[in-house]
Amino acid sequence: MTDQPFSSARPEAVPLDTDVLVCGGGVAGTIAAVAAARQGARVILLERYGFLGGNATAGAVAQFNSWQTANGRRVVAGLAQEVVDRLREYGAAAAHQVFVMSTGHRMDRVEYAPEVLKLVLDDMVRDAGVQPLLHASLLDVSREGSRIDSVRVLTKGGVVRIRLRVLVDTSGDMDAMRQAGAQFLPLEDGEALQPATMMFRFGPIDFARFDALSPAELASLARRGYEEKALARAALHVARDPYSADGWFNISRLAIDATDAMALGRAEIEGRRQAWNAAQYLRAHVPGCASGRLLAFGTQVGVRETRRVLGDHVLTAEELLAPVEFDDAIAAGAYPIDIHPAAGGELVYSALGDDHAYQIPYRSLCPAGLDNALVAGRGISATHQALAAIRVMTISMAVGQAAGTAAAMTAEGASSGADVRAVSAKSLREALRRDGACLG
Repeated sequence: MTDQPFSSARPEAVPLDTDVLVCGGGVAGTIAAVAAARQGARVILLERYGFLGGNATAGAVAQFNSWQTANGRRVVAGLAQEVVDRLREYGAAAAHQVFVMSTGHRMDRVEYAPEVLKLVLDDMVRDAGVQPLLHASLLDVSREGSRIDSVRVLTKGGVVRIRLRVLVDTSGDMDAMRQAGAQFLPLEDGEALQPATMMFRFGPIDFARFDALSPAELASLARRGYEEKALARAALHVARDPYSADGWFNISRLAIDATDAMALGRAEIEGRRQAWNAAQYLRAHVPGCASGRLLAFGTQVGVRETRRVLGDHVLTAEELLAPVEFDDAIAAGAYPIDIHPAAGGELVYSALGDDHAYQIPYRSLCPAGLDNALVAGRGISATHQALAAIRVMTISMAVGQAAGTAAAMTAEGASSGADVRAVSAKSLREALRRDGACLG
């Protein structure tokens, strides 16, 4: 009997076929998948965790910001609003709130419970008929010319090949686009990637006392904490948990390139250390926080910026500030240009006018050189400064709805090879409006 060498290699599982593959199950990706499925497409949603939501759940951001202009004109609705409506059915989202930041600027938000958002996104995916593929990581992308024909993913059951008609990359880091050989936008001189944040849960908080602090008092306490090296940045931003007297704090600062695996791991460790130090400062010095304790960390650091794809149109800060009206506008926003510097305690915050809103064009979702791919979320085609406005989750959901709708239209309308540029902007805009989206 001849001994056969042992091999741990496993054959690929039977390939899967789909009309639309969405890579990344954050809120942009989940909304894209739901939108595509509701248009009648077969959809697979790929996600590395065992739950959906990305920064909204794993990152525990705990608030959806900037639904309207300063004077109350609504600019984000559609599926993003449905997420909030479903959260409220669970009792897990607060009322819409307008508040004054420590910078003195007005902002609006909806606070929510990150754990319950997992349930809401599960419900939406199930109800739409999306096939979720959780605990799965992208291995590689197969491309022929300007078309992506399949991807391979690593699952608990082995390697699975997924054949597709349209790919939507909502991975944040644009991992599928990198594997497909897409081009990316460089940082300009003087620019640096925005830092990440480790969110942490702290409580109980006497919110009657905490909320009574004026913006000037909050700013003074934040500055003191930063100067004493207890806080990594001069901020005391918190989102209240709807179920308790706890809050999720966004006050750490981690200057990293989150596409560097070693740097990302170090940032997770450093983020927890910063959170612990911040919690001690809250207990000792911040009114309303004396009885609180650090209760939980985010599952991951929240990443603001890594790769930005080069698309058919590069959205600029100047276009947002003008604002420019686009014939192919597929989403709108009113969040200001909000740059967290890699170093220092402050942020660069450029408030907008009372009724100022801007638009995002479909062309910024179309990666240059690829016919059957779209992007959504923080990796779309935009400059560093423009991204500082459009990266927030509320706008990402609006862009995700547009990407998913366009992907389904592309897959349905293709007689041979699917081409995202064959989608009529007029038809796409009409479909989005029918589904409740605001286009500016």
